[in-house]
Amino acid sequence: MNVDIWSDIACPWCFIGKRRFEKALAEFPHKDQVTVTWHSFQLDPSLPEHYDGTELEYLSQRKGLQPARVEQMFGHVAQVAAGEGLAYDFGKVVVANSFAGHELIHLAKAVDAAGAGTAVGPKNTADGVKEALLSAHFEKGQDIGSREVLVEVGVAAGLAEADITEALDAGTYRDAVHADIREAQSLGIQGVPFFVLDNKYGVSGAQPTELFSQALDTAWRESNPLVMVGSEELNGEACGPEGC
Repeated sequence: MNVDIWSDIACPWCFIGKRRFEKALAEFPHKDQVTVTWHSFQLDPSLPEHYDGTELEYLSQRKGLQPARVEQMFGHVAQVAAGEGLAYDFGKVVVANSFAGHELIHLAKAVDAAGAGTAVGPKNTADGVKEALLSAHFEKGQDIGSREVLVEVGVAAGLAEADITEALDAGTYRDAVHADIREAQSLGIQGVPFFVLDNKYGVSGAQPTELFSQALDTAWRESNPLVMVGSEELNGEACGPEGC
């Protein structure tokens, strides 16, 4: 079964949604037969490579939100994130364009495809890069638009520094990032995170773990229906709610 996930590195609910989906997947009986693919999405593609201002200033000035409302939002999201084991620090967030980070994830996906595949787990380079970028942005206060940070994250996940530098300099995966964004538009995705299971079932937002579990079960049953052996005339004896 395939699960395609659209998300942005600069989206706090995307990290929370990732955690909740991972919990559901860890408990899913057929998790070893599930392939997870990350897709790019940008909440604000107009952001400069570096923004001179805090996250609060960015949301209040560029998005037109009242500072008090933003502070309230930060508190709520950080509390929800803490419930998932994430330590958000909005006071340290460095506002930056996430495009180069998405390019790095696509490089990792290419390495996975050329090597051991994309099975979920420690060997999934793309997942490792995605995880590290989200943590760098929301927990560590690192600049995800910085080449130094991107190289550090990529190397820690198992990518070669030379490959990272070459791909980012040449824009090797620019078209792939744009293609993901266009596909999201064609699917009608307007917000992230957004999960698509087997190209049939969509889950919007950082839903509770229980809903992700339900979606996985539903999608699995749809693609792997139970096949009965024998005929109706040869049904064996059985017990039911009305008795035996």
